[in-house]
Amino acid sequence: MTLPTLGLVGLGKIARDQHIPAIAATGLFQLAAVVSPDGGAADGVPAFRSQAEMLAALPGLDAVALCTPPAVRHGLTVEALRAGKHVLIEKPPAATLSELHDLVAEAEAARRTLFTAWHSQFNPAVEETRRRLANIISNDAAIRSVAITWKEDVRRWHPGQDWIFAAGGFGVFDPGINALSILTDILPAPVFVGAADLHVPANRDTPIAATLEMRAAPGSRIGRVTADFDFLQQGEQTWAIVIESDGGRLDLTHGGTRLAVDGVPVLAEPDTEYQRIYRHFHRLMGDGASDVDARPLSLVADACMVGRWHRTDAFDW
Repeated sequence: MTLPTLGLVGLGKIARDQHIPAIAATGLFQLAAVVSPDGGAADGVPAFRSQAEMLAALPGLDAVALCTPPAVRHGLTVEALRAGKHVLIEKPPAATLSELHDLVAEAEAARRTLFTAWHSQFNPAVEETRRRLANIISNDAAIRSVAITWKEDVRRWHPGQDWIFAAGGFGVFDPGINALSILTDILPAPVFVGAADLHVPANRDTPIAATLEMRAAPGSRIGRVTADFDFLQQGEQTWAIVIESDGGRLDLTHGGTRLAVDGVPVLAEPDTEYQRIYRHFHRLMGDGASDVDARPLSLVADACMVGRWHRTDAFDW
């Protein structure tokens, strides 16, 4: 069987740590090329300086996976779709909501698959949490509160990557949007940002810390929803969502890979979310379908619209 060919655009940390190993592990795609403007390469794979150069050299390429900073994803996705390629986009899928809406229209016009790969949604513990919360609501019980704590060290995960603090780089929302993607996936009703505090270093454009107050749709039996994001966490990193409900306490931790109910571990599986992403992308291509989720990006945009902005200490690497 001939495997569909894939070009990987952007060869940074996430591409090397997650995408390339997942492509190899699933065996569903042939990694046919990589694109790295700074001249990076992957063993045994042709490397190009731009996506346009790759598309010109490999006109038969089936699909593209975009792992670039979000500010350039719209233009690259449009270019790939118009060249007849299916496209997987790393999170966040675009710098703005209007760009994402335009990409949906472009994919429909091109009749190609567009997949916004919110990788944290693909953990089994997230799926199990969603199922349990749906059961709680269906039994006329309540979800009393949801508290997100997402704190990590930017110097460890994005060393020297100035783009993340530039306009359009999302700052602490780059990791924080992972938590919001889980939140929108597990709750049985939509949530809305009511207030936010956004802390921006004096020499940067995007937040280094943020807190959000959210509310669920009226009549949903979902209480207070909060989020606390920090990009300066040292020592142990914290990626946790604590849910207090009439059905007990659920602790979804380690980025959504572990679930405990009333202190008892229920699921603790290895991190294979990127393998699940590529399996899903392969299925979508086979079905001629797309999977686009704008909800996490909408919450970030809303936080920026209703939030209070605060200048804080300058940040340097």
